[in-house]
Amino acid sequence: MSRSTPRENAHKLGAYDERVLKAVRNPLAYIAERWTPRPETVRRAALTALVMSVLIIITGGAVRLTGSGLGCDTWPKCTDDSLTTTAEMGVHGLIEFGNRMLTYVVSAAVGWTIIAARAAKPRRHPLTRMAWAQFWVVMSNAVIGGITVLTELNPYIVAAHFLAAMALLTTTTLTWLRAREGDEPPRPLVGVPVRRAVFGLTVLTAVLLVAGTAVTGTGKHAGDSGDIERMPFDWETVTRVHSMLAWSVALGALAVWLVLRLVDAPAGPRARSRDLLLVVLSQGAIGYVQYALDEPEWLVGIHMLGSALVWIAMLRLLLSTRERGPAPVAAPDTEPSAGRPEKEPQPV
Repeated sequence: MSRSTPRENAHKLGAYDERVLKAVRNPLAYIAERWTPRPETVRRAALTALVMSVLIIITGGAVRLTGSGLGCDTWPKCTDDSLTTTAEMGVHGLIEFGNRMLTYVVSAAVGWTIIAARAAKPRRHPLTRMAWAQFWVVMSNAVIGGITVLTELNPYIVAAHFLAAMALLTTTTLTWLRAREGDEPPRPLVGVPVRRAVFGLTVLTAVLLVAGTAVTGTGKHAGDSGDIERMPFDWETVTRVHSMLAWSVALGALAVWLVLRLVDAPAGPRARSRDLLLVVLSQGAIGYVQYALDEPEWLVGIHMLGSALVWIAMLRLLLSTRERGPAPVAAPDTEPSAGRPEKEPQPV
């Protein structure tokens, strides 16, 4: 039995050290050299990050609606003496701390998206950059969440915290949509007037979401049962403004849907405009019932979920007005498997 010489052992050890050093310096490149995810895997990773971004909006709303905003009274620890919640803090501490822990789950989903996008072949640089944008939004929102606690639920910081969550929803939705299409230059599927109308409707929908934070910041759900500062607006007035904006979005969605049918647009934009119209009308109905019932917590939570679904539907319509070629597909395996002889051709 042959033995390796000291020179060979030194060479093997040096090659091992070089691989370890390379993995430490650039772990993503190291993984990409050894793993090529299928396009379906990249899309599933992007969808997972999207679902988690919706879930953390819902749990963030639960923190506010259950009065658990100061369940952990400091940050980054839960209390001055404990990193985690304690029995004395009760259910409010559990809810607030649970929402903090969900940030790590969101980060894991975003990390999976980054790795899958980076390892995809051929390289998809725009998709990788969008995946990294998710990471930076998550980190910034975690800091904003900490400031929210340290300022004892200042309503403007709370509003910024929600809008940052919507920014994460934006990046995860766009990443998911881009993962489902190619990287060719965009080709418009509808005319310039329709594209401008859809873009204007997107801006109006964003304004509607911002106005919703003023309604919440003025309303009765402050996030804690104590004497929490509220926005100095008249609640009836900001609610009416929000309602007018909602009607404007609904009428705009109806108009876009009708125009796309009249000009015989491709099936994709027509389907996305229909989806947006249905979601907006459902969200409007929930809003009016919520107002009539004096903002019950459970219905406000559904309304927050509806806000996320409206924004996703709006972004889907926006991107459906152009195409970038077919989505990447897995390359067929034309090479024989390692260690296996090729099969003999069968006689016909």
